[in-house]
Amino acid sequence: MITTSASHTRKVTLSDVRDAQKRIATTIARTPTIRNIALSRMTGAEVTLKLDNLQAIGSFKERGAANRMALLTPEERQRGVITVSAGNHAQGVARQASLLGLDATIVMPRFTPATKVGATQSWGARVVLAGNNFDEASATAEDLRNKEGRTLIHPFNDPAVIAGQGTCALEMIEDAPDLEAVIVPIGGGGLMAGFVTVLKALRPHVKIFGVQVAAYSPLRDYPQPPVAVRAGSTIAEGIAVVQPGHHCLDIIGNQLDGVFVVDELQVESAITTLAEKARQVCEGAGAAPLAALIANQERFKGLNVGFPLSGGNINARILANVILRSLLRDGRILRLIFQIPDRPGLLADISQKIGDFGGNIIEVSHHRLFASPSVQTAELVVMIEARDTEHALQIEHELALHYDVKRD
Repeated sequence: MITTSASHTRKVTLSDVRDAQKRIATTIARTPTIRNIALSRMTGAEVTLKLDNLQAIGSFKERGAANRMALLTPEERQRGVITVSAGNHAQGVARQASLLGLDATIVMPRFTPATKVGATQSWGARVVLAGNNFDEASATAEDLRNKEGRTLIHPFNDPAVIAGQGTCALEMIEDAPDLEAVIVPIGGGGLMAGFVTVLKALRPHVKIFGVQVAAYSPLRDYPQPPVAVRAGSTIAEGIAVVQPGHHCLDIIGNQLDGVFVVDELQVESAITTLAEKARQVCEGAGAAPLAALIANQERFKGLNVGFPLSGGNINARILANVILRSLLRDGRILRLIFQIPDRPGLLADISQKIGDFGGNIIEVSHHRLFASPSVQTAELVVMIEARDTEHALQIEHELALHYDVKRD
């Protein structure tokens, strides 16, 4: 059973969340909550999305930052603020500091995506890159806080931040009162703590599930106590936290109905699915709930399942690569290697046949000198787009009737 040593933790209440909702209303968007037919048909559940990827900073994180910073004393505002974040909370603090006229320093892990670093700097904050992960960056932030006298705006382990994140859940159930289950990503635990606070007060019958990515899954044995994680690189850097905050764990307690763990390929596939079927750009952490739903469809079949798209800050190059990798795994893009006689006209003939079979050629690479087994042959690598997996297999089969070809 999950327990914490923080007996002094101040309980976050529904009243705190409602107060936060009023406090942040002028700077935080009330994002849409929508039913998605395509995802519902795909999974067998009735899927409802809370589009917090449409916030000004592209993430729910500004909710908590806005609430905490609205509560700063005049003296604290004068001294400025500091935070540590892999990106989304950083942007939330930076934007709120800009709106409030405060000086802000943001400590980010060295390998934070350039998109998030640039977006944070664009709001006028000082960015310090330090450490290989959140915990190492936190140590640097603590040193700077002590030296400069700034107020720490913690990304998750703060009751005021948790209350701010809870406004996402409050809006969601106000707009979708028939929800039967929710799936919420867990990194530091602030968003999940906010959901637990709201749902247990207003919709206690709604089942609440968490999701973590394999490299950062301290709650994988839930409701047993958190375990040590191996950490490492992940596309879901927004939930790449080795240990949830004690305030968050105290609120979460044993209130969840389960915690799912998803791997990198499942998250990549979910990012692609959201782009194709929901027309939503989503980062890895935000796509994790869909990955969990797809991997556990039988558990949710027929239920009205909701989850927040918690962030949309994904590097364009990474997004493009993720989509291509997903299409390759699904078989909708083929990389075929031909060994052909080195004579004129064969390339045109292959192109014609691919077109006749309904394939779309994306890329062609022709090698004569070093890749071929004989000086009399050439190696041809062709990337082809197909309608679906079955169509790709048909194209491959038809071409194999005429040429020496294999799939890469």
